[in-house]
Amino acid sequence: MALLLGLGLLVLWLYRSWAKHRQIPGPTMASVSNIPRLVWSWSGKPHEVQIRLHKRYGKIVRLGPNCISIGDPREINKLYGTGANMPKSDFYRVFQPIVRGHIIQGIFNTQDEALHRALRRPIAGIYSMTNLVEFEPYVDTTIDFFLSQLEKLQDGKVCDLGLWMQYFAFDVMGEITFSKRLGFMDEARDIEGIIANTAKVSRYASVVGQMPWIDQLWAKNHVVLYLAPKKSSAVVEFALARARERKSAEKSEKEGLEYNSRDFMSRFFDAKAKSASIPDHYVTAWATSNIQAGSDSTAIMLRAILYFLLKQPASLDKLMAELAQARHEGRLSDVVTWKESRELPYLDACIKEAGRLHPPVGLALERVVPEGGAVLCGKTMAAGTVVGINAWVAHRDEDAFGTDAHEWNPDRWLGDKDRRVAMERCLLTMSLVNDWTITNHWLAFQTNFQVRLRKRGSDWAVRQEAHGGVKV
Repeated sequence: MALLLGLGLLVLWLYRSWAKHRQIPGPTMASVSNIPRLVWSWSGKPHEVQIRLHKRYGKIVRLGPNCISIGDPREINKLYGTGANMPKSDFYRVFQPIVRGHIIQGIFNTQDEALHRALRRPIAGIYSMTNLVEFEPYVDTTIDFFLSQLEKLQDGKVCDLGLWMQYFAFDVMGEITFSKRLGFMDEARDIEGIIANTAKVSRYASVVGQMPWIDQLWAKNHVVLYLAPKKSSAVVEFALARARERKSAEKSEKEGLEYNSRDFMSRFFDAKAKSASIPDHYVTAWATSNIQAGSDSTAIMLRAILYFLLKQPASLDKLMAELAQARHEGRLSDVVTWKESRELPYLDACIKEAGRLHPPVGLALERVVPEGGAVLCGKTMAAGTVVGINAWVAHRDEDAFGTDAHEWNPDRWLGDKDRRVAMERCLLTMSLVNDWTITNHWLAFQTNFQVRLRKRGSDWAVRQEAHGGVKV
């Protein structure tokens, strides 16, 4: 009798799970369990799975009992635009690091809107483009060092250019945040295992984030946190150590230690000094966001741009011609500036196209439908429904980007202005980068790297290796 009662309750539960969003098409198992999407993330290719699902079911697909994927990029503003009033789902909670037994929330991973505003308000002005261009000389210094390090890797050696992109990204963030490179390029290695730790955290969060209760049950269980050894996030500890170094540098300035008094750390300290209500851990949260989110998404974009250009020699040749002409006309400095790079339309097109085909994030940034519900893709979503747009899906929408949306074609960004503006509205790349990172200095870097690459063309033989490396 107990067994029959248990089976009856299970059937009722499965039916209620299925019936909640029965009007939304999708895999049958996904309508009653989140296990399928956890498995997709475990495979490391959830973006490919979701592309296939949307191709089969259309612009709206059910990925879980209460999780809906939106594939129409024209719905972006409803989910992520100003005033959308779509709070973040529990997926973000999984990204909150543990530092010495305490859960730390930051701008990206907090679900608390009041805390998000409190964290963001004191430093919002720092990230305006007007302020960001002031950091350009320090980015240029790191670019020069990066290129000099690559030049040392000649004589037929194989260079993992993707790894060096990440070294560069971390070091440039160190330069503009703490007035010093973090040592990744100097030592040509993963300093304190930060890159490995970042990959580990991303891997864990992408999988467990599909069933966040697992993280709450174990990793962030208050009893476990109290009884277990006090673990810390490697990235947060790294940021804390650099902050301590900066404070020491300020105290020892009279002894000859130099730093940029207008770097991010100085501006963070200034923001805190202006308000006694700002706690010390805000500075840590701001610095951590710069290091972790800023470097990772920047490295991904750099890799994508170089990958597609190396795989598409016709595009690389066209870009080289544009750069050569600009150089001949005196429109490019030795180290290309942000302003100069903005006057290179084909470069801009290549960057947009690389970001379209390979956006930094392979999962949807989930939101929760607020009270009153919402209409997405013509379907009414009840309050509490988890919704999101995967950029990998949206960026391949043929209605928005054309019948060749799955193919590399930078020229799509050089046509009719109205169409280009419409496509730009359908790009999640900038939204994702702005959510995860602080700046797009990779644009000027990419320009300079390509110029130097062509300039050294007689010495640098670049080709794509079967194992994914690049021979230099």
